[in-house]
Amino acid sequence: MSFTFRCADAVADAPLLHSWVTQPYASFWGMLSSTVDGVVEEYSRIQATGHHHALLGINDDGVPAFLMEEYLPAASPLAAVYAVQEGDIGMHLLVAPPSGDPKPGYTAAVMDAVLERLFEKPGVERVVVEPDARNSKIHVLNERLGFQPSGVVNLPDKEALLSFCTRQDYLAARAALRHTQDPSHELSAPIHQGAPL
Repeated sequence: MSFTFRCADAVADAPLLHSWVTQPYASFWGMLSSTVDGVVEEYSRIQATGHHHALLGINDDGVPAFLMEEYLPAASPLAAVYAVQEGDIGMHLLVAPPSGDPKPGYTAAVMDAVLERLFEKPGVERVVVEPDARNSKIHVLNERLGFQPSGVVNLPDKEALLSFCTRQDYLAARAALRHTQDPSHELSAPIHQGAPL
């Protein structure tokens, strides 16, 4: 499977995004009680910052499959909790709810596509994530794709597990996932569609 990316439209995409962020599985996204207008407001703010961008991942059928955000850690609350390095980029990921039965390995494939895109950006050497410390499913997925946990940090809206993935760690993890004979480490291993980061 493959994905393409387009900028999220804060107004036109708001009903779709609202239908995702208010699902119980998206509780760690922090918008369960949001309205459509609230989604418009949040993504209008994000798209206007100049350092934080929201994109939709589109699947092979032309259907939006996930929301990703990329941002500059130096311009975010992360700047107060770790020493930002040149080449760092932050990322958030929310996979759309499954339209049918969850597909094992789908979320891992989405994460792989997102990381590939980020590391193709000029100057990017390390991806930074800060999922909620309680979000154990995402911690497993992150480590599978090469992220190394750094420790729990206090952010304004949560306790987060700060983790880093260098280009080298990502490429090594990706190669191992594609060539290992151990099915628990393959991209097709069961991390199910519908996991927020």
